[in-house]
This record gives sequence, C-alpha cells and structure tokens, in this order.
Amino acid sequence: MTPPDAARSDARVLAADQGDGPRDTTRLGILAMCLTTFIFAAQDGISRHLAAEYNVLMVVMIRYWFFAAFVIAIATRKAGGLRKAAATTQPLLQAARGLILVFEVNIMILAFVFLGLVEAHAIFACYPLIIAALSGPILGERVGWRRWTAIGIGFVGILVILQPGVAMFSPAALIALASATLFALYGLLTRYAARRDTAATSFFWTGTVGAAALTVIGIWQWEPMTAPDWAWMAILCVTASIGHWLLIKTYELAEASAVQPFAYLQLVFASIIGVTLFGETVRTNVAIGTGIVVCAGIFTLWRDGRARKRRGGNRP
Repeated sequence: MTPPDAARSDARVLAADQGDGPRDTTRLGILAMCLTTFIFAAQDGISRHLAAEYNVLMVVMIRYWFFAAFVIAIATRKAGGLRKAAATTQPLLQAARGLILVFEVNIMILAFVFLGLVEAHAIFACYPLIIAALSGPILGERVGWRRWTAIGIGFVGILVILQPGVAMFSPAALIALASATLFALYGLLTRYAARRDTAATSFFWTGTVGAAALTVIGIWQWEPMTAPDWAWMAILCVTASIGHWLLIKTYELAEASAVQPFAYLQLVFASIIGVTLFGETVRTNVAIGTGIVVCAGIFTLWRDGRARKRRGGNRP
C-alpha cells in the first residue's frame, strides 16, 4: 500500500464529499475496488523491481511528478480551479501530511526490496489497528473495549508474523512496521485536516508537497535507466493515475463501509505477485498472523463505520 497509492485515503475523502452512491451500485463499487487493489498490487511489484535496480528516491520522485500532475489536473476541472484547491487555513498541517507520506513511501518500498512483497504487506496490514489505537489521543475519538480487544488481537497477529526472539526474525520487518505506523499517522492527520479543509485541498497538498520535497532531494540521486525499465516506469506512472481515478469512482458508487474490507485483497494480489514473479515464499507463521491481523482490521473498520453512523457523519 504505497503512495502515491497511499493517498487513497485522500481519494476516499474526495469521493465522500460528492456523496455516497446509490445502494444498487454497491456491487459495482465492490468490483471496482477489487480491480483497484489489483492495480495497486501490480504497482508495488513494479516498484519492487525498479527500487532493486535504482535509487529509491529517484523512483518515487518520478512517480510523484506524475501524481502531482494528476492532482493538478483534477483541481483545474473543479470550480475555483487551483486557487480554491490550494486554499487552506492550516498550511503547516497540510505540508506535514505530505512530508510524512513521502517518508512512508520510501520506507515501504525499501521494505519491498529487503523483505519482499508478501511479508511487507502482511505487516503493513496492521495500519488500521494503529489508526484505531491512536484515534483517541490524536483525534479525541472514543475507542470502546471491543475495538481495544480487536487491536490487541491484531497485534498478537503481528507478533506471530515477526516472531521476535526467534532465530529467523528479520530486522527488515521493522521497516515495514515503521511504514505502517507512518501511514497510520498520515491517515489520522488527514482526518484532522478534514475538519477545516475540503478533501480536494488535502488531495492537492498531498501531491504537490510530496513532488516538491522529493524533487529537492531525489534529483541528486538521478541514475541512467535502461529503455525496458523506462517502459516499466511509464506503466507505473500511468496505472497510478488510473488506479486513483478508479478508487475515487469506487467511493462514488458505494459506501466506504461496503467496499473498504475488500481493500485487503491488495495483500492477496501482492502475495501472488511476490510468489510467482519474485520467488518469495509464504511462511506458515506469516499466513496465520496475517489472517489474525486482517480479521481484527475488518472488525475495527466495521466498528468505526457504526460509530460514524451513530454520530451522523460519513467523513473519514
């Protein structure tokens, strides 16, 4: 789950601003989410390949250039254009969100390289649990005992995956865990920003701040790229825009509570790519731990959705 793919939380807010889709389109929304997760998983596989050959900062920088162009294109099509999209009363918060996301992307792609797609995604799947745990101190939300129980069970699953203290424990697993924590923080700040800014504004700042920050740092890491890898990079950038557009459409077609559990299919698709194309293996403890984490995560998403309905709102 790597950005610009990680900006999907902004895309969810962006679609939510436009209202929930009719219930009879829920099935179509679920199909769209399944296709979206497949596209994102394929992007992770391409990112893993490119980052193993070239500097990660350069790879992510090029992706962000295209992502920023996509964000700007969306902004220009809306009423008020770029001026309205960029308008915010909390620029430091919006900039911090963008920078955290940039940091998270690079860390997660490093996890793909050192840990593989299977285990990196298995660990990253815990981010909804981290969001649930931190939503109290950061957002002031009430976390009931049921969700705390699910959070505790989910982290037992993470321990099963990591196997700390066992000889086969990989320190690289901590990279994926750090990425999940950063993405959870990014998601919480996105919710916080949504209290005063529109989704379009958050989406705009995510892309532009990230592209600017990466250009300042990543341009010095430029390396010559072979023609075949430029082709892969082009596919990566184009599908990123397609994936984000499709995700926005997904949340226009169906309520978030109906389609969000299917986002975990990205883990399945990424694992298939990791096993078939990169020769990775699915260890028994990873499969068991992932099942525990996913079940706990789906439960917290369900409880979160019920809590929002009780409060009378659907915004993330």
